[in-house]
Amino acid sequence: MKSIDILLVEDNAADILLTEEAFSEADFPHSLHLARDGVEALAFLRREGEHASAPRPDVILLDLNMPRMGGLEVLDVLKVDHDLRNIPVIVLTTSRAEQDIWRSYNLHANAYIPKPVTLEEFVEVIRSFGAFWFATAALPPDHQP
Repeated sequence: MKSIDILLVEDNAADILLTEEAFSEADFPHSLHLARDGVEALAFLRREGEHASAPRPDVILLDLNMPRMGGLEVLDVLKVDHDLRNIPVIVLTTSRAEQDIWRSYNLHANAYIPKPVTLEEFVEVIRSFGAFWFATAALPPDHQP
């Protein structure tokens, strides 16, 4: 299985550690990159400034509630950007609010996953995520046709 690049857009230090641990235990080849808010995520994706050599992620895990630019704003920008709109975006958030779920899908999120509470549940979600997105689904190639 090819190693995949994942951009985690998350501002909460505890959730970052939990996600890193879950990916470590899920045991599939990956590189996890971090942006702590939407502004940094867009800079990473556009390879601006310190992110000039950033890889194009195979998938984005996006929190909704962040400083400077939240996840819904990021989705809105990504899905109208010709160069970035085909990167799958999975909303991974603590919110279970119907309004957030509807807004995420209306902005073309590829999936919405409420964050589990325990590490064991989180690891199982990440395993399922990996099995689907990297063993079952076909991801877009690195270049546009």
